[in-house]
Amino acid sequence: MGALHRGGIRSEWAFAAGFGSIALSLLAWLASRAKPGDDRAQSDRWGLFVGHWAPTFFALGLALRSEERH
Repeated sequence: MGALHRGGIRSEWAFAAGFGSIALSLLAWLASRAKPGDDRAQSDRWGLFVGHWAPTFFALGLALRSEERH
């Protein structure tokens, strides 16, 4: 975390990426559902794949916030 903090990465950016990945997850799911060749299971997998990024970004945001306070 120290290297990310020293590199200029801010906690706000990580939190924004977390919320952005939630929106991207919904968009990926909707786009996959709109394609005629994909079935529902494939759409769900795309949405879940991108949706798993959000907790990682939020955890990074919390860790970076801790670095910012020191």
